[in-house]
Amino acid sequence: MATIYESPLGRLTIDEDGGALRGLWMEGQAHFPEHALGASEQASGAVAAWLDDYFAGKNPELTFEIVPTGSDYQHAVWSALREVPYGHTVTYQQLADVVSAKRGTPTAARAIGGALGKNQISIIIPCHRVVGTNGKITGYAGGIDRKIWLLEHEASTL
Repeated sequence: MATIYESPLGRLTIDEDGGALRGLWMEGQAHFPEHALGASEQASGAVAAWLDDYFAGKNPELTFEIVPTGSDYQHAVWSALREVPYGHTVTYQQLADVVSAKRGTPTAARAIGGALGKNQISIIIPCHRVVGTNGKITGYAGGIDRKIWLLEHEASTL
């Protein structure tokens, strides 16, 4: 069931099924699913509590399951991404190197960008922590302004 969470970044849509998080999208985000368009009920429960803590400047632990839909490669990228510490960043190439080592096959920074763009669980699977070479802020499905806000928010709470 899709619900709404009002955040400092604007409206977020949360999609849960049996307590497992299937999606967390920002309003206007690329790849926003049609099935979540009509959500109007306010979010409550573990995901909303996690978001409350996150936006309050905490680094909350997950107390719920996340179940994004994607290919094995995308899952490998998202898994590696969840290992990037709160308040820190990695480059696309650094993430590609981690994924390559874990999978035992080479991958390119460009392929990492494609997998990140398909991430259905914004903020919690933190694609905002991936930057270009030399820390340059690049691409984000939720918009560059939101990416900058998230990076500054995390840095200010360390």
